Amino acid sequence: MKKFVVMLLSLAMVLALTACASGKKGDEGSAEYKDIKIGLICLHNEQSTYDLNFINAMKETCKTLGIPESRMIIVTNIPESNACYEAAKDLVDRGCNIIFADSFGHEDFLIQAAKEFPKVQFLHATGTKAHTEGLANYHNAFASIYEGRYAAGVAAGLKLNEMIESGKITPEKAVMGYVGAYTYAEVISGYTSFYLGAKSVCPSVTMKVQFTGSWYDETEEKEAAQKLIKAGCVLISQHADSMGAPTACETAGVPNVSYNGSTVSACPNTFIVSSRINWAPYYTFAINCVKDGKTIPADWSAGFAEGSVELSAVNDKAAAAGTQDKINAVIADLKAGKINVFSTDTFTVDGKKLDSYMADIDSDADYTPDTEVIKDGYFHESEFRSAPAFDLKIDGIELLNSKF
Repeated sequence: MKKFVVMLLSLAMVLALTACASGKKGDEGSAEYKDIKIGLICLHNEQSTYDLNFINAMKETCKTLGIPESRMIIVTNIPESNACYEAAKDLVDRGCNIIFADSFGHEDFLIQAAKEFPKVQFLHATGTKAHTEGLANYHNAFASIYEGRYAAGVAAGLKLNEMIESGKITPEKAVMGYVGAYTYAEVISGYTSFYLGAKSVCPSVTMKVQFTGSWYDETEEKEAAQKLIKAGCVLISQHADSMGAPTACETAGVPNVSYNGSTVSACPNTFIVSSRINWAPYYTFAINCVKDGKTIPADWSAGFAEGSVELSAVNDKAAAAGTQDKINAVIADLKAGKINVFSTDTFTVDGKKLDSYMADIDSDADYTPDTEVIKDGYFHESEFRSAPAFDLKIDGIELLNSKF
């Protein structure tokens, strides 16, 4: 009997140690974060590469911090409407004291919830109004993804050079296509930085942009890519969230630079590289601020240097030789501040170099310019607020439609 009791005690000790090692401690998780419960509001679901990027980063962050899944609630398919406010209210009712939302159009509804629940921290990705709303519990965040787009553009430019050198195209046929969602500054900043990256190594490059009017519409995105290919584009990238454009490129045998994650498994012959925002650093920062009772800044942005911007591995099957080494060097220069993506020496507007530009930083319905953003020879993106403000139409980029 004594031997049996000892065996039971030993088994109990093993189970207890296993629970501690897994960080679960029953269902309590890390004691440091026992008062934290997190909500994440997503525009779409895991089928969207954009939303999946947020979801994966949240799961990774909670696992790293020892926050169990029972204190992390992810709600998906929440449109940019009052449904976002209702989702936020429901998350508050379920005990969440930190609530994130991932889409631009969620902002006004999240602000409404923040005003109603001042003891809950609301954090919004891609928004523009936190610095003017002045709420202690409402915050905007983004990343310097223009750095990632630029580096990915370098990979695209190298591919164009390879096509020129092999005789597949002539320099004047180095035309890229870009599938964009909306004519927002976020999208304009992204495709412009991608173009400038390509131009830095392939001076003859030009680009055509086709907008879809939706963040996620696989049919529209596929058709947009097909239109661009038909219009003579020999390489395609995108700021849209489905697999529409990459699969169109794979079918047509056209090189593709994707966004928010590698598509190499579905597009092994055409995928070159992908840039993405890693949201884990911001999640971790904000959660720790709440845990420690520290103030979360109204605007937060970070880049390659902080681990908030990343590039996928290069697909050597589709990329030009030497691409990985070149983009490694470019990323190092971006981290060191040796490259300013929007240097006014690298682009013109209507044939002229800019030395001044007033941007709409304090957002309003009429997009009224209010802040000088060019100084020291470059456009200071994501410095006056976290969300992009670059909305210039530079030479070399043609918009095939612009109603969105």
